[in-house]
Amino acid sequence: MDIELAEKKRRKIKILKNLIQSGREYSEDNLCLNFLSEELKDEYGILETVNVSAHDYDCYALELINSKPHGIFLDCGSGKRPNYHENIINLEIVNYDTTDVLSIGENLPFKDNVFDGVFSLNVLEHVKDPFLCAKEIARVLKPNGELYCVVPFMSPYHDYPDHFYNMTKSGLANLFEKYLTIQKQDVIDSGLPIFSLTWILNNWINGLKDIQTRDNFINMKVGDLIADPASYLDRPFVRELSREKNFELGATTALWGKK
Repeated sequence: MDIELAEKKRRKIKILKNLIQSGREYSEDNLCLNFLSEELKDEYGILETVNVSAHDYDCYALELINSKPHGIFLDCGSGKRPNYHENIINLEIVNYDTTDVLSIGENLPFKDNVFDGVFSLNVLEHVKDPFLCAKEIARVLKPNGELYCVVPFMSPYHDYPDHFYNMTKSGLANLFEKYLTIQKQDVIDSGLPIFSLTWILNNWINGLKDIQTRDNFINMKVGDLIADPASYLDRPFVRELSREKNFELGATTALWGKK
């Protein structure tokens, strides 16, 4: 961690400690407040990882930040932030150098009504209980505080610590409408259908190990892929995908249970 970042984090910790619920236990690790007890890790399946998620804020997040120059924000599942903002609390389950708080979204360690805004950007698909996480986000928002939330809908399986839920427009609204006024919903540029299509196709191609099968699939035209899906079931580009790749890209998943 460079000297400038360390100094910014020291200043932020002074603010941060005033936001914490009384009685919450934590350790201070590398200028980060750690609330991730072994019990929480076990309950929510949080494991050590070398994965790095690093994205800068989009124009919508920056617009919210700039609209409240004296506000305090929570980035709930921030990843490693390329630009470190002193008025944004970066909450993560991984102690990146830009992480301020180690905790989970279902059990936020903050007082009620303390944040002017909350970001949850492509995170809720990875939490075990998105309903509880939504309730917690609403709890820590000030009256008139604002939420900016993005979740995947038509995206392949992608994990850490796992990938539990994709959401429709209605599903996302259903998480928050008991607690917040839904101002609007939209599909932003980075979530347009072309991102789903290219993601699925590229991951499908990468799942085909036989070079000839892969080349044949790449050379198919759109018109070759819009017939009745059942008519493709015996084709190599369908049958040669691994079980793991089918879970990643599948239209449905099935479960059998017994009590």
